[in-house]
Amino acid sequence: MNTTLIGDTLIVFGRELRPVLRDPFSVVFSLAQPLFFLALFAPLIPAAGGTAETLQWFVPGLIVMSCLFATSSTGSNLQFEMQTGAHERMLVSPLRRPALIIGRALKEIVPTFAQAALLIAVTIPFGFRPDPVGAILGLLLLCVFCVGLGALSYTLALASRNQEWVFWGVQQTLLFPLLLLAGMLLPVDNGPEWLRVLSRFNPLTHVVEAERALFDGRLLAPEVAAGVVAAVAVAAVGLFIGTRAMRRATG
Repeated sequence: MNTTLIGDTLIVFGRELRPVLRDPFSVVFSLAQPLFFLALFAPLIPAAGGTAETLQWFVPGLIVMSCLFATSSTGSNLQFEMQTGAHERMLVSPLRRPALIIGRALKEIVPTFAQAALLIAVTIPFGFRPDPVGAILGLLLLCVFCVGLGALSYTLALASRNQEWVFWGVQQTLLFPLLLLAGMLLPVDNGPEWLRVLSRFNPLTHVVEAERALFDGRLLAPEVAAGVVAAVAVAAVGLFIGTRAMRRATG
């Protein structure tokens, strides 16, 4: 990646970040859904250690889920820009085409950190005790994953273009099976064999397990290594497919 591409990426990153900084309360309001899941699902999880142990298992998955919801839907912003002509105005600029997708995807890091920090702050008074070093590493790992997922969301927006219903139909169809198979809300260990097998092929499963290990202070656990591989793979595939889709859409 040369300096010109880096500079163009930073320009797009700053442009995409400005609306988030102007309206930081949108990040706070986006926590309403995860907090509802926390209130409704956490009591259903059996844990010998009581509420604190339940939160140690549930909150890392909830953080991943919060970022998953936000990042997977971010392509709708690009669809809106294509419908209003704002995207076409970006295309006539001298910005390099890969920067248009990389900068947008990198923007997802900021709300990811903000949402995760707020969820941690809300749950600590109720007994959640994240390992400080593990929490920071977990957030960095989650950001890598969200960059790839954001790029895939933008790719879907480019593919569906003016058909908004296609974007939301595909996004919703894929979102909830991936979420449930990853064991974010309820464990899949006691599920049928076919469910456990599908869960192991879900990259989101390995990211969630890595987050739980890191937040629990088990920095060298095998789950962490598997989560790193899964997150890097999703980021690499997402950015590769996203940059190709942007080049084709503007070629």
